[in-house]
Amino acid sequence: MRIFAPMWMELTDLLMPRQCLVCGRTLGAAERHLCLWCAADLPLTYNWERTHHPMADAFNAALEHLRPEGEVLPYAYATSLLLYHQENPYKAIPQAIKYHDNQEAGRFFGSLLGYQMASQPHFADIDLVIPVPLHWLRRYRRGYNQAQVIAAAVAAELQATLAPRALRRVRRTRTQTRLNAEDRLRNVQGVFRARKAIQARHVLLVDDTFTTGATLAACYMAIKKATGPGTRISVATLAVVED
Repeated sequence: MRIFAPMWMELTDLLMPRQCLVCGRTLGAAERHLCLWCAADLPLTYNWERTHHPMADAFNAALEHLRPEGEVLPYAYATSLLLYHQENPYKAIPQAIKYHDNQEAGRFFGSLLGYQMASQPHFADIDLVIPVPLHWLRRYRRGYNQAQVIAAAVAAELQATLAPRALRRVRRTRTQTRLNAEDRLRNVQGVFRARKAIQARHVLLVDDTFTTGATLAACYMAIKKATGPGTRISVATLAVVED
């Protein structure tokens, strides 16, 4: 993946100086989205290196609440690029992508996530990447789906197929932001459906931020109904919320 900014940015920076997403410092021509100081302290999770870790455990716990009685689910792999904490200035990265139309940053950090995942054997066989869909009205108002922006970059690094329309949201839900874990699961249960049968060996579900895993768990169940028994489903997000 390309780390340095292209040369034409030098001229652009004279007219419209770019700023670090985290500290606001003016960026140099070789810096992209973060200054060297903030890039050096990027709060990486490194959980892509392990199959079992707190985020994956939390996701599998969410699946247990939605699992049909009597059905056994394999342990699902999960990973995230960044740690997200309310008091941490690095929360500005996912916020810029989700709320401030910074799709270029979404592609950049999505590529970084995919690059890290591609080096791990438990993610190496991913052949289909599906972003968590937005309700059509919310997407219309925002103008884009931040999960799809990230997913496209991840898919490119994994050399996997992007399937942005594999899932649909059948009804609009209230925001998850102020709901507890139990209410989040109840809020999204039955909300997602696959448009048709999904043929894949290993599906990766992508969203912007992992909080309780409720939305991803609901998407997982929708995909599971549309795939064969041998399909593995994993999840990845740009950020994971720290308690």
